[in-house]
Amino acid sequence: MRKFSYIFILMFILMIFSSQMAWADEATLDTGNNAWILTASALVLLMTPGLAFFYGGMSSVKNINNMIMMVFMCMAIISVQWVFWGYSFSFAEGSWMMGGFSTVGLHGITPDSLSGTISQYTFVAFQATFAIITVGLILGAVEGRMKFGACALFIPLWATAVYDPVCHWVWGGGWLQNIGVLDFAGGTVVHINSGAAALALVLLLGKRKSANVRPPANVPMIALGAGLLWFGWFGFNAGSELAADGRAAFAWVITNSAAATAACTWVVCEWIHRGKPTLLGLASGAVAGLVAITPASGFVGPLGAIQIGIMAGVGCYFACVKMKAALGYDDALDVVGVHGIGGTIGAFATGLYCTKMVMGPDGVDGLFIGWGGEGAAQLGLQCIGFLASWAYSFAATIIVGLVVKATVGLRTTAEEENRGLDITQHGEAAYHLELEAVSTLRQ
Repeated sequence: MRKFSYIFILMFILMIFSSQMAWADEATLDTGNNAWILTASALVLLMTPGLAFFYGGMSSVKNINNMIMMVFMCMAIISVQWVFWGYSFSFAEGSWMMGGFSTVGLHGITPDSLSGTISQYTFVAFQATFAIITVGLILGAVEGRMKFGACALFIPLWATAVYDPVCHWVWGGGWLQNIGVLDFAGGTVVHINSGAAALALVLLLGKRKSANVRPPANVPMIALGAGLLWFGWFGFNAGSELAADGRAAFAWVITNSAAATAACTWVVCEWIHRGKPTLLGLASGAVAGLVAITPASGFVGPLGAIQIGIMAGVGCYFACVKMKAALGYDDALDVVGVHGIGGTIGAFATGLYCTKMVMGPDGVDGLFIGWGGEGAAQLGLQCIGFLASWAYSFAATIIVGLVVKATVGLRTTAEEENRGLDITQHGEAAYHLELEAVSTLRQ
């Protein structure tokens, strides 16, 4: 009898052990990770109002409301587009080029659906915020001369034709991800994508009249916007780990280090080149550093981040001051110089400074870390990634822009541009009303 009791106890222990092993193999929700990514999603969403203030402060005084409204419209339109088809085209299983239709309208995703250790709805929310701000970044280039109706049509068309495919290439199982291109938080998907699109759009629109090229309307507003962007960027980069772990904390520190270094570097460049440092330059340098470290933030060490910050400060400063003048394009708020060039610097530098110390044994040591063929191969892959993104985004944006031009028109009239888009496009402009009040008093 005692023998049967021992056998029964042993069988019970084996059953418990085997069931625990089965449970361990199943994906389960990690509430800590889920809470952190929900918080990170809110931080990244806050970046879009921050961008609106940043761009609004840099705009002409007669276009502030228009610029802020265009950026806010990205939140409204892309939030809807993402639910209907944007998420599916980016992350559903599909081809090397584009995701499929399986999750259109978020079909089949329930509150219990998981993406790794977080709710799939949390992942949907987090990625939506990236799509929103990417489109918003483009619009700073066209300040003062794009019709608001054209902007409202451009936003969903561009997101569908350009953002969703490139996002799928890099993060959704597309060809760049499959060949091993590294982009931790969006240097290619967000910044190169928006920079190339901005260049295409300003070439289609043409230059502003010289009389309408004006100094920034509100520098303190620029500083406020830059501060909100810097704050939100911790959700952008540290959140891209998709877990509340040591690597997320590492990405936080790396992000802050690169931003601070680039801000200092930009100020030094400006001080030497122009004789005086400016608050606008400090804010622009910080954003340039944040842009450049984005693709590398989960792959490089602290010293690599400092060097990327220096590269971003110097490279983006001269891209905004010298390259734009030499090539003659009218990028009003330097989207190409900061985001296009900054994202390219970051994507390239990822291949130089990525390290197994951060990535783990399955990672790769970059060219300046391992000094071997592995690093050179990774650098080559990084070049393929940013060149493909530049080419596709530029060409596809030209097509989208021509479609918008043929349907609703792209550029405002000369009279509307001269009066300012706040009053001609929206009928609400504090500056215009103030001038009218002064004129009335004089009469």
